[in-house]
Amino acid sequence: WDNADFSRGVGTTFYQEFSTLNTAKPPFVRDVEVKVRRYLRSSYSAAWTLKITWEKAPVYAAWTDTRKTVTYQAVLTTDGFRSYILMLYQDGGMQWDYTRLTSTDVLIGYT
Repeated sequence: WDNADFSRGVGTTFYQEFSTLNTAKPPFVRDVEVKVRRYLRSSYSAAWTLKITWEKAPVYAAWTDTRKTVTYQAVLTTDGFRSYILMLYQDGGMQWDYTRLTSTDVLIGYT
């Protein structure tokens, strides 16, 4: 997530926290639970979820080109015992020209 550059005033980052331990779950949290259950084939009920969105983020260094941006999200969720992360990218995937990056070992996701 460290190669986005917002220094030229293009793009934004925002987050939304969902604490659902003793409250009704909004549709977004129910959708996250469905994804975790489907991908991991386990029962899961979220107690807390955090959605972080990078919207129209230009690649570092933004002074070279701010035309190709990407929107992506990280969704962190836990039931208090197990924790998961979902990495979500806009349709069409990463729009940055990775051949122009200072590092050529590009990874979408996390390790």
